[in-house]
Amino acid sequence: MECYKCGAALGKEAFCPACGADVKLYKKIIHSSNQCYNEGLEQARVRDLSGAAASLRRSLKYYKGNIPARNLLGLVYFEMGETVDALGEWVISRSLHPENNMAEKYLSSVQSNGNKLDSLNQTIKKYNQALMYCRQDSKDLAVIQLKKVLGLNPRLVKGHQLLALLYMEEGQYELARRSLRNAAKIDTNNTTTLRYLREMNRNTQGEQSAKKKGRKEKGRKEKEELVAYQSGNETIIHPATFKDNSAVSTILNIVVGVIIGVLITWFLVVPSIRQKVVSESNQAVREANDTISTKNQTIQTLEQQVESLEAQLAEMEGKESDIQGVITMHEQLLSAYDAYVKEDVETAAAILEKVDAQALTGNASTIYQEISAQINAGYIDTLYEQGEAAYNSRDYEEASSKLQIVVDADETYQEGYAVYYLAQSYRELEQNEQAVTYYQRVMELYPGTQRARTAERYVDELGVPEDPEDTEQE
Repeated sequence: MECYKCGAALGKEAFCPACGADVKLYKKIIHSSNQCYNEGLEQARVRDLSGAAASLRRSLKYYKGNIPARNLLGLVYFEMGETVDALGEWVISRSLHPENNMAEKYLSSVQSNGNKLDSLNQTIKKYNQALMYCRQDSKDLAVIQLKKVLGLNPRLVKGHQLLALLYMEEGQYELARRSLRNAAKIDTNNTTTLRYLREMNRNTQGEQSAKKKGRKEKGRKEKEELVAYQSGNETIIHPATFKDNSAVSTILNIVVGVIIGVLITWFLVVPSIRQKVVSESNQAVREANDTISTKNQTIQTLEQQVESLEAQLAEMEGKESDIQGVITMHEQLLSAYDAYVKEDVETAAAILEKVDAQALTGNASTIYQEISAQINAGYIDTLYEQGEAAYNSRDYEEASSKLQIVVDADETYQEGYAVYYLAQSYRELEQNEQAVTYYQRVMELYPGTQRARTAERYVDELGVPEDPEDTEQE
């Protein structure tokens, strides 16, 4: 454990041995963060992913710099199918600790596989589409969309839960139970999954008890309609309304029944059959017309939805590109700051030129303004030292290139010696027009000095360049 103030190694004492800072409360915070991390690790090992995520978030609330906890939270999110949250945790982890960080490996494994990344993006879009179908009460379309989502990402817990909820709404409890079991295989102690299972079991138990009660009532009625008596060693059962008709009555009853049946068929059944056939034909025509009208409306609705989805897709792609650009700008800013801390001013300035200040917000913009001024000042100092050294060693090409940048930034740098040495370098390189131009700047900025008198002498020797406007007038 290191001191939060000076970075020195801490022992068992309540104060830092290097700077004397009180680290008693700091140690308690770090201990609490590590304890929550250990709890989350144990829960993740038994696949209690939702509990592990809660413990790890609590660990990061104590100490946001707990890199193992942040990386493990990203893995838990990725295992639950929450890819966006996982990538966010790994990017933050890499920004806080860029060296020897497992988050870099996780990000590379996801981003290097373009097909996999595109599949995960499609999963998010299709899941959001399924939610929209649910809000529009289009449950069949939502079920189809969720099956596609789980085909692309079978570990998406909330996808299994939403599919189970739709099955429960339709009364398909076996399919709902199967979806909840799949969710429980991924996250064994998810409270939402357990609540859905309890609610479904309560509904199915109520239906089973109602069916048993109905079967008992039916058996009791059948039992009441039967009469049993003992004949020797045998039990004879017959209906309570049993009558022993004679043969003549039986034949008479058959003849009367046939006559009545023929009459009923002729006067009642045949007309009703004809009427039923006509009615069914008319109904079929109406249903066909309704179906055609409904399909046309459905086609128009789907076309509108496709146009809306295409617009949303273009907007999401633009946002994704903007987010990637912001992340790149922040990474370049961190690289420039790291080079500046290592006193590599040239590298820091070169990297800082690539940073778009408009893409930075909040603290990042403030840090950019601070280190930009410091890096530019240090960069100018370094260039001047290099240009002066090159001039003294008669490397006039190198001297002119370095000093030109310094003079472009500040003509009065080092009380005019920068512009004076630049003019001298151009004169040695026989670039007389540039030399005369900067000799004249020395004479204008520092009149009466030895450098101004020397500059005036060289201007007389080299000659003043003609003004193009004067030449045209002549």
